[in-house]
Amino acid sequence: MLISPAFAQAASPIDAFDPGFFIMMGLLFLIMYLFMFRPQQKKAKQQREMIAAVRRGDTVVTQGGLIGKVSKVMSDEEVLIEIAEGVRVRAVKNTLADVRSKSEPVKTDGGTDKGTS
Repeated sequence: MLISPAFAQAASPIDAFDPGFFIMMGLLFLIMYLFMFRPQQKKAKQQREMIAAVRRGDTVVTQGGLIGKVSKVMSDEEVLIEIAEGVRVRAVKNTLADVRSKSEPVKTDGGTDKGTS
């Protein structure tokens, strides 16, 4: 017989602990955090601060695409927006997508700024 029968080699035992795998996974999660999660968190924080700072006279854009001027801040959650002359709508602050132009604080009758203490 010219061809000898082939015998399977014994399999080497698999190493259960591979430090290279865990280092690679750690680096992957670090990169995901730095390039994905952290910028999203910063942008969300800026959006919350922008919405919290909305005041009377600011020009805003809602998520529905309406552009108007804030007539009155009714509460911490609602604003009154004038979208046309004499047309006012109530909107939830969280639906504001952008503040286009910031206005100067509106003077009250006493001559002091509304926003100052």
